[in-house]
Amino acid sequence: MSPVFNLADLFELVVDAGPDRACLVAPPHRRTFGELDERATRLAHVLQGRGVGPGDHVAIHAANCVEWPESMLACFKIRAVPININYRYVESELREVYGDAECVAAILQPPFTVPSDLSRLRDVLVIGDEYEAAVASASPVRDFAPRSADDRYIVYTGGTTGKPKGVVWRHEDAFFATASGGRVGGPPIAAPEEIRANATTPQAVMMTTSPLMHSGAQWMLFVALLCGHVLVVWTNPGFDADAVVELAARERVNSLAVIGDAMARPLAQAMQKRDLPALFMVGSGGAPLTGAVKAELCTARPGVMISDAFGASEIGPACVTSAVAKDLGDAAAPARFSPPAHIAVLDDHLQPVVPGSGEIGRLARRGHIPLGYWRDEAKTAQTFPTDADGCRWVVPGDFATVDADGAVVLLGRGSQCINSGGEKIFPDEVEAALRASPDVYDAAVVGMPDERWGERCVALVQPRPGATIDIAHLREHCRTLIAHFKVPKNVYVVPEIQHTAVGKTDYLWAKDQAGALIVGVS
Repeated sequence: MSPVFNLADLFELVVDAGPDRACLVAPPHRRTFGELDERATRLAHVLQGRGVGPGDHVAIHAANCVEWPESMLACFKIRAVPININYRYVESELREVYGDAECVAAILQPPFTVPSDLSRLRDVLVIGDEYEAAVASASPVRDFAPRSADDRYIVYTGGTTGKPKGVVWRHEDAFFATASGGRVGGPPIAAPEEIRANATTPQAVMMTTSPLMHSGAQWMLFVALLCGHVLVVWTNPGFDADAVVELAARERVNSLAVIGDAMARPLAQAMQKRDLPALFMVGSGGAPLTGAVKAELCTARPGVMISDAFGASEIGPACVTSAVAKDLGDAAAPARFSPPAHIAVLDDHLQPVVPGSGEIGRLARRGHIPLGYWRDEAKTAQTFPTDADGCRWVVPGDFATVDADGAVVLLGRGSQCINSGGEKIFPDEVEAALRASPDVYDAAVVGMPDERWGERCVALVQPRPGATIDIAHLREHCRTLIAHFKVPKNVYVVPEIQHTAVGKTDYLWAKDQAGALIVGVS
């Protein structure tokens, strides 16, 4: 049968057109397209031999390693569904996501362990000697059944509440929404066979520093595999900015991706100590970069392009803005994007907000969007509504406005919005103002109960090394950048702002910390 817009079909087309081209660097391992495909094919046969079939869910429970993309591709080849497992979860959280996803098998990297008493889990393949022996003894022949554009790709996300939920994509929709439709910076391909051309174009060297269990890193993997580029994967435990820069220099990385200020600020400091002559772009996804940190990156690497991508597991990389130093603008200004045709800001009636009106709506996407949430019809109906004209949207809950020139101005996730006396305060905006201070290294802003105002804006700030934060002076600094009602009522200095496994601010921790500090003060 002819290939379809299936992620495995498309990858194999690129492989066959250029099997000897470099594909993946996951220290200490390297793979060409052909080598990665052969190992994934062998692993697919291993899974089949262990009873995994089309539609079955297979947990990938590992930190970044070469086996991660091999496992994902192996699942796609036999029409199984890889399930990304957050390896930092504790037993109860692991049991919840394994159970919700109904995993029948797991590919496990020691020292991680699967939770006990899972009735559906039938088999565990352990990365190491067992994995290697199984792959070596399996067939390298692609004798798989035809695949479908309707095959499922599921990515689990903790969202802002921490409760894991699986976002269900069709392969075809995932390809066009998350892999640039096979052409970065150009129109998407019109037929699957057109993707062969990507094996003859010049290769860019891309690098991701975030975990492959995170949707943004998976989408970078898709772009590299399907657009014929090289992906360098950070495989060391934790984020070590100096070591990241050393690896990027050694591999002559052209484009380096991080998650927000938490990674970008130490990266900028490390880049001041080591030149990266091949680097032309630093990108962020999953959390916005503040103007102050963008400026630090441009100072460290003059001429570098800064790409700030916004998206969500439900929406894909929805908007991207790029700038060089001269275009950075206000260091505390919220992110602005020129939206593509399939992106809109909708009001409560699913109608586009009027540009320049100041009306706050929610960012939405149409076209190639997910089917919904796995095993959650109520949440699917809420997040994937259909408007009066029959157009289906995904509306994850991110607030935004539209300027008179049509640019989307992002305000932040609705579940984190602070309502103080009827005024809406978005943490992203306040955090950007705080981080613009030369004394502040990182910040987290949350809403806490207040008898008079309902909620009050509370900030936790981490000082730069060697700096001392004067709280009164910091609040005055904020008043020069944001409206007075947005200035935090309470500011607490903490040793370190904690982040989630994928580098985003841990707002659950911030809430707990703020509550303890407020009680301690009173």
